[in-house]
Formats: sequence, C-alpha cells, structure tokens
Amino acid sequence: MRIVSGIQPTGNLHLGNYLGAIRNWVRMQDEVAEKGGQSLYFLADLHAISMPFVPSELAANTREMVAALVACGIDPQRSILFNQAQVPAHAELEWLLTGTARMGWLNRMTQFKDKSGKNREGASIALFTYPVLQAADVLLYQATHVPVGEDQKQHLELARDIAQKFNNDFGNGAEIFTLPEPIIPPEAARIMSLRDGSAKMSKSDPSDMSRINLTDDVDTIMQKVRRARTDPAPLPSDPAELAERPEAANLVGIYGAVTGWTPAEVLAQFGGEGFGVFKPALGELLASHLAPINARFVELRRDRGALDAILRDGAEKARALAAPTLEAAYAALGLLRG
Repeated sequence: MRIVSGIQPTGNLHLGNYLGAIRNWVRMQDEVAEKGGQSLYFLADLHAISMPFVPSELAANTREMVAALVACGIDPQRSILFNQAQVPAHAELEWLLTGTARMGWLNRMTQFKDKSGKNREGASIALFTYPVLQAADVLLYQATHVPVGEDQKQHLELARDIAQKFNNDFGNGAEIFTLPEPIIPPEAARIMSLRDGSAKMSKSDPSDMSRINLTDDVDTIMQKVRRARTDPAPLPSDPAELAERPEAANLVGIYGAVTGWTPAEVLAQFGGEGFGVFKPALGELLASHLAPINARFVELRRDRGALDAILRDGAEKARALAAPTLEAAYAALGLLRG
C-alpha cells in the first residue's frame, strides 16, 4: 500500500485544514506504516504557481507548512515529506502525460471553471493543466491509494483515465502505471467559518476572527470562540434541530470532531445549555488540544536549517522512488535517453 497526497503551501494553516485533512494524514501515516506500506506527503509548490503569487512568500510558506505538518504529527521518519520543486520528475511526467490527456477531459474539470471565473481566457495554462500535474503526482509513485475530498474526486478519476489510456496505448501489454483508488476519510470534518456557518473556514476570508489558526495562542482561541456568531436559542437535545441553525451546528461539529463524539453525544451533554456555557467549554477544549501543536510549530518555524533538511531528505527519497516509473514512461514513448 502506498499513499500519496499533497497540499498547497498557502501558509497559515487553520483548524479546518487540521481537522479536515491533516489529522487524517497522521492517522493514515501510522496505519500504513504498521502494514509495511509507505506514505508520501508533498508541498504542492508547482501547483501554487498556477495562480497569482509572490515568490518570496511562496518560499516562506513552504517552510511554514513543513513546520505545521510536523507539528501536527507527520513524522519524516515514517513518511516521505518533500516539496515538488525538488523532484523534477513531477514536471517531466506531467509533460509526458499531456500527450495522453485530452482537451475534452480537461474542459470538464469543474475546478478550472471555478478558479478562472469569468476570465477563462486570462487564466494561466498551468491552471488549465493543473489536473494533469496532479495525475503525475500520484502516478509517478505507483500510488495505490489517494486520500481525496469530494472536490478532488473528479481529478483522481482523470488520473485513472490518463493512466488507463497510457497503459493501453503504450504499455505493450505491461502496466506502466498503477490505477490509484480513492480514500475518502469517513471522519473528515467540514469546518465552517466562525462568522458564517454556511461558508467553509478559509485563509482567504478577510476576517481573522472567522478561523482558528494553528498559530493562535490560548487567549486568542478563547476570544475567537467567545465571539463566534451564534443565535440566541439554547442548544437543542435533538441533532435534527440544528438543520436550520448553521452556526450552532458548526460549533457542535467542531466539538465533536475534536473529541470524536457524534452530534448526538455532544448534545447529550450540552443540550438545553446556552452558548454562555458551551462556548467556554469549546474554547478550553480547542486550546488544550492545539496548545502542543502550537508550541511545536513555533519551535520548528524558527529553525530554517532543520526545515530545509527535512525537505531535502524527503526529496532525495522521493526522487529514488520516482526514477523507475519516469524511465519506464520515457521508454514506453520511444524517447531516447542518454
């Protein structure tokens, strides 16, 4: 079993990133290692240049993201942690796969439509071919499984289509690429904004009060939870009654995601209570849970040399794993290599 997954180095990870993805990465890392498999997690800095960016911020955010991932529990000794730019095979394989990918396939990708908006002609080619690089990211390592959210299932299906067509067209009876299977973590939490229960918690929200950052100290966490938007009614005892109360449902969901409780179990303890009781309890829970992560993150972020060493070591391992697949792809296409 080999798991591959990436995350863009946007900096400033928040509670939604942690509960929605990174915590599951840590869990999978441990489960896969126990089964003798491998986990590869990468910082998708090549993907990041598909949208407007500041080069100095990209470099800083890449290091900050490494610090955050390690602080959250990704162990460079149990997983391979690296950034794409140090493994040129990602870009090489993407180009080889562009001969197999089809315009019609890419035109159906909803993420390009969402991110390009009304100015599709002004979007970068990198944004349009983004899913082909994603395919290269996982096919390069013969990934057997890829953890994906609902918004990325379409891209993994494209990767499988590209792999299947490449195998059929150029494999000569051999399987050049493994067709990866999706892993959709059943416990992946969808964390919403503290200011708007109908919008996802996001770094791009102009209000810092809308999110709990992994860099927030205890006082800041307590203040943000205390000022989170809610309604005047007390918490119900029946989870079904949260359906029309998105902000209340979000806070209950956060409490449940951290503790592992269902909404019914959270409400069994807090049903009938007002937010004057529930918010302090939630704030203390988050502060206690995130404090060790915050302390480790702050320590790691100061040591640029250590972060660069983690990336360098991970990239060396990734390059070694990628080499046989890349060579097989070149050979299958009849491209001569020295």
